[in-house]
Amino acid sequence: QVQLVESGGGLVQPGGSLRLTCAASGHPLEHYATGWFRQAPGKEREGVSCIRSNDGSTYYADSVKGRFTISRDNAKNTVTLEMNNVKPEDTAVYYCATERYAVGFLDCSPYEFDYWGQGTQVTVSS
Repeated sequence: QVQLVESGGGLVQPGGSLRLTCAASGHPLEHYATGWFRQAPGKEREGVSCIRSNDGSTYYADSVKGRFTISRDNAKNTVTLEMNNVKPEDTAVYYCATERYAVGFLDCSPYEFDYWGQGTQVTVSS
């Protein structure tokens, strides 16, 4: 059974940093594309950042480029999202997701991913 567990969310001031971790069991993330997504109240879920399995290439939404960094630790079977210089508009529930079959992703859309974590709240406020 595939299980994804997110951790690291919380309250952070604008300009601060936060690290989100997605720990997987039953599914070796090094062989599957994995991504971070977020959903703010009243908005659709959107792709924040994704990482491919084959070459480790990454995708970032324009809104987070230069501020967020995605990485994978194959030994720990985790994917991490480093969030720097956070802004109030980054406030959302953040989800980790991975694909069921190793087909890769095109544009880091939520529809391209199959297994989801329960989410972790990130609130950016002074």
